[in-house]
Amino acid sequence: MSSGTKDMREKRRIRVAATVGAAAVALAATAGCGAARDTADAVSKTDSIAQILSRVTSQTEKVGSAKVDMSTDLGQGSPITMKGTYSWGKGVAYDVMMDTSAAQMQPLQDDPELRALMVDGAYYYNVDPQPAGLLKGKHWLRVDVSAVLGKAGAAAVAKSGDPTAGLRYIGLTKDVEDLGEQPVRGREARHYRATLDKSRLGNLGKSLSSSEEKSIFNSATGPVDEITIDVWVDGKDLPVRMVQVMGKAKVTIDFLKFGGTKAVTAPPASDTADFSSQFPSQ
Repeated sequence: MSSGTKDMREKRRIRVAATVGAAAVALAATAGCGAARDTADAVSKTDSIAQILSRVTSQTEKVGSAKVDMSTDLGQGSPITMKGTYSWGKGVAYDVMMDTSAAQMQPLQDDPELRALMVDGAYYYNVDPQPAGLLKGKHWLRVDVSAVLGKAGAAAVAKSGDPTAGLRYIGLTKDVEDLGEQPVRGREARHYRATLDKSRLGNLGKSLSSSEEKSIFNSATGPVDEITIDVWVDGKDLPVRMVQVMGKAKVTIDFLKFGGTKAVTAPPASDTADFSSQFPSQ
């Protein structure tokens, strides 16, 4: 195998893993310029839903973190699972175990699960040290969020890439539906759904619409005209599950337990190889 072919395959594996991490948070970053505008147009039924989801948003914002079970389906094979902690109290971050095979990262990690982090505007993947190349002797691979989502998408995540953003938005839009009681993982919950046009998604919508933002994430999702968000809410005014669909990408986040998670910190720079420059967003 030529070194050029090997490099291309390595880049593709990293693209897949990074896109999965991006999907888990990018679809939550749907709060934007349109939210305040929609409030005045809401009908009485939506006002009632808005009050409910306002309480849910407030409660979720207060807890600041959760133990989660996530699944991302990019329409390219088996959905990729991610289990661990997701925090948003002091900046959006996660620390999860990802399915190595489904993420196509087997050549870089022998274990069946791969540890993945998002913190301080970058994704990190715990890999086996390689005998040559950027990963020679390194245990961590780094990719900037902006290399995956583009500049506008990364700005949206930095500002509002957490569950409270999506909850706030669907509570304000006049297009929200109340789909009734539906249990999730043995927990009683009520199901709400909103379909959001990309023109109302602030920076994330601009990223999807701009011909200058040819990010890895955009190429993975395919054409996107709207985002659908489903949320199931329990009797304590906390989300039990969120399902978000953007183009070919579908992300499911189950919130297993709220609060009490440890802070996520970046790996040592001396043990990290930065691949960001190899995956330009434009």
